[in-house]
Amino acid sequence: MSSQPPHAAVLIPGPIEFDDAVLQSMGHYSESHVGPAFVAAFGETLTMTRQLFQSTDPSAQPFIVSGSGTLGWDMIGANLIEKGDSALVLNTGYFSNGFADCLKVYGADVTFVNAPVGSRPQLPEIQAALKGKNYKIITVTHVDTSTGVLSELKNLSRMVQETSPETLIIVDGVCSVACEEIAFDEWGLDAVVTASQKAIGCPAGLSISYFSGKAIETVKSRKTPVASYFANLLNWMPIMQNYENKKPSYFATPSPQLVRALNTALKQALSTPLSERFAKHKEVSDKVKEAVSDLGLKQVAGNVEDQAHGMTAIYLPDSVKATELLPILSKAGVVFAGGIHKEIQPKYIRFGHMGVSVMDPNRPEIDNAIAALKAGLTQLGYLV
Repeated sequence: MSSQPPHAAVLIPGPIEFDDAVLQSMGHYSESHVGPAFVAAFGETLTMTRQLFQSTDPSAQPFIVSGSGTLGWDMIGANLIEKGDSALVLNTGYFSNGFADCLKVYGADVTFVNAPVGSRPQLPEIQAALKGKNYKIITVTHVDTSTGVLSELKNLSRMVQETSPETLIIVDGVCSVACEEIAFDEWGLDAVVTASQKAIGCPAGLSISYFSGKAIETVKSRKTPVASYFANLLNWMPIMQNYENKKPSYFATPSPQLVRALNTALKQALSTPLSERFAKHKEVSDKVKEAVSDLGLKQVAGNVEDQAHGMTAIYLPDSVKATELLPILSKAGVVFAGGIHKEIQPKYIRFGHMGVSVMDPNRPEIDNAIAALKAGLTQLGYLV
């Protein structure tokens, strides 16, 4: 049982509930960010990040930097985009649009491949777009947290490599890393950006990214300087390499407590084969989605193959308002998220099921949430 003070279970698409040991790691006493103990812990954490991405390529590089997932977008835009570069953005919702907005700040010429709300662009139309123009990068939001839509990566990556091999394949994995499979080397990805507070299971505050050797060489061969200081990969590269080799180094101060927490979270995630972790998330996701269907509700992501395994976006009945249901759920000890996709915002809610709430069989949050959802709908007159 958890030793945390009683609180409503946070079942939004991040931040998620945290394991006791992770939170206890946050209470580590103060230490020098260049002292031997922290350097060893940070180096180990970087090495485990490679394992999380299922990568053994020595030319690829993990980066763990203080910031949120949004900083990952800036790291892509600042380093891989020069003014006028073309970017193809696969649009599955709010966060795909946000990524595009970030790229435009750095001068990208953005083209969208759009899909109806609740679905994803299909390979033939993506391939047609790639054949029609030379793109520096293609971006895909692996799980768009606004819709619960899961984008397929393996076949997409193969098609991009066959159709436009010079195009860098960029993945927003903020809501997918550690609950959806990402085989970085095998699939030939060039960058994945994520954050600490979702399925990885560490408190918010760390931007975590992984870049291929090809992507790093692209940064090194720029014609113009990187348009950022803090987000400049060339500033961070020697720091990360030194830490991983257990050598103290400095560019900007890391958060020792957050890195300690991430170290614990990654050890937990890697304590069993990642395949088992992904399978468990799918099992619980299937359970949630079956319960949603049994309640007569529909998902925003209508097709099974488009449905994420770490969250579910649920359309509400016409008679039920999110502004009425969410407070009822909160009083029942369950925190869900409201909708954020501008086209459907008042019509749905979002249920996050990832990390320790899924992996720890002793934690009752998922079952309690399903029961609370049914009771809340009943209270509002939908189920009688």
